[in-house]
Amino acid sequence: MADTGYTRPTLSELIEQVRADVLARLGVDEVLRRADGEVQARVQAGALHSVYGFIDFLAAQILPDTAATAYLDRHASLWGVARKAATAATGTVTITASNGVTIAAGTVMQRAGVGDYTVTANATATGGTATVAVAAATAGAAGNLPAGALLTLASPIAGAQSTAVVAAIGGGADIEADDALRARLIARIQEPPHGGNAADYEAWALEVAGVTRAWVYPFHTGIGSVGVTFVCDGRADIIPAVGDVALVQTHIDALRPVTAAVTVFAPVADPLALSIRLTPDGAATRAAVEAELRDFLSREAEPGGTLYLSRLREAISLATGEYRHDLVSPTDDVVSPAGHIATLGAITWLS
Repeated sequence: MADTGYTRPTLSELIEQVRADVLARLGVDEVLRRADGEVQARVQAGALHSVYGFIDFLAAQILPDTAATAYLDRHASLWGVARKAATAATGTVTITASNGVTIAAGTVMQRAGVGDYTVTANATATGGTATVAVAAATAGAAGNLPAGALLTLASPIAGAQSTAVVAAIGGGADIEADDALRARLIARIQEPPHGGNAADYEAWALEVAGVTRAWVYPFHTGIGSVGVTFVCDGRADIIPAVGDVALVQTHIDALRPVTAAVTVFAPVADPLALSIRLTPDGAATRAAVEAELRDFLSREAEPGGTLYLSRLREAISLATGEYRHDLVSPTDDVVSPAGHIATLGAITWLS
């Protein structure tokens, strides 16, 4: 906490203060360690120390920048900012089946290590394939699956193969963390709504579960148009899926000025390949460097932005265990084209 000009007394100081007060009221100069006065001083000081601790805790709840979860939610509710709930991933899979075979709603498919997916609507096979809508049984980002991933039928269906291929499953998000909610709340306090300015569009996009960063482009396709793009940093692949884009589009369409033509789109990923020579080299140091690079990109990469070479080198130097390194590639600042964002690509470790 910031310096308030007040110093909380320690337990030892409280014991001394209470002991001195007890001795003064008893009219004696000193008291034996096991005497009633000494015991009373320690008991009262302990109780006071607990009270001071609770007051310290309450002091941190007064303002949203230091408030704990329950108090932060209350601060946010007063400003009309709600914590984003966890959402279940949804999407489609294809399954090879004889013509006319129906994959019924409620059918369960499974992904090892992830969980169950439930078919949400009947789907009948035509042309040897059924396209099936599914939803993850458990909310959270873990339910998002890349195209090509396989699901297995929990119970066999006559005329259908036992595995289904994911076309796209996305939109799953974990419950919003305190730091993310705090950042949105502080932004709401510092940047009040303006009826549809750039900050409003960014705030609206960030209200959707899973969205962690957003960028707004006035006059995106001409006068009266607005472009909005975003990423989902909490996932292995930060580029939003088709379903994510649709969710943000729907959410913003319900809030935007009626005269604005809004296009929500996903940025194009430009994987950044790096060649690095580490000293000392080792699995733990490499993992630390990769973690620092991911954190760096989550802070500084943006569509059409520039990653400065000196900043890349600094990120590598921050890794635990790194003493010296050579960044062999890239050799210059990394400039992303409009609509493209740099993501972490393959790292080549040189000896």
